[in-house]
Amino acid sequence: MTTRRQAMICLVVLVLFRTAQIKAAETADVKELNFQGTDDVTVKLRMEGPYTADVPLQVVCYFRYSPEGAKRMAGAPVELDKKLGGVIASLRERGEFNGDALETMLISPPPNSIKAKALMLVGLGNEAELSPKLLAQVGKIALREAARLGTTRVAFAPLIRDQGNTSIDVGDVERAVTSGLLLAYNTERRLQNEGLAKPFVLDQWIVEAGPTYYDTTAEGLQRAISDAKETIAKRQKSPYGTAK
Repeated sequence: MTTRRQAMICLVVLVLFRTAQIKAAETADVKELNFQGTDDVTVKLRMEGPYTADVPLQVVCYFRYSPEGAKRMAGAPVELDKKLGGVIASLRERGEFNGDALETMLISPPPNSIKAKALMLVGLGNEAELSPKLLAQVGKIALREAARLGTTRVAFAPLIRDQGNTSIDVGDVERAVTSGLLLAYNTERRLQNEGLAKPFVLDQWIVEAGPTYYDTTAEGLQRAISDAKETIAKRQKSPYGTAK
């Protein structure tokens, strides 16, 4: 074997080894925090994108479609749709998912696209009308879809900053959404206890955030849990109905 051939083999082996090291490091360096939510729900914060999360249900949000808004879009939603082969952009450009306030659509991702088994799109409506109240309703919708599907782990990415909107602080976004989800789940658990809903357990609510907004998101999640606990403590404890 010539010296040149040996050198080439060594170079190939080195490249493959380095690639494996990088992939291992990326997996090991995924930053996350766990919070104890209400009703035994673990609220997890992960420095991850919606296209890499290995979950039964991934939830993402979009403002009402406009060509100008589509041009401003960057980051996670662009990469997500790229991996899906442009499905989301097609739906929006054709007017089949406008992104009206609280409009929803459930997509089964194609094989070898993203890791999530199901992807739910939730509309946020006009950007000027974004509010904590609407975001709390997004959390409720996500919980009720998870209950319908029997999904125990749900990941959520608002994608608001990636669409160029900065009207609400990132921490306040997650505070509203997660509080809404926890309150909806508390209602679900109480309905189950009275035999008014089918059995369903939410083990994890996973919030995805990039490095820029990670700490702010963590603060918002802590406040969401505190808000939910306070509201649940004030709720009426009597049964919803009198039927036996």
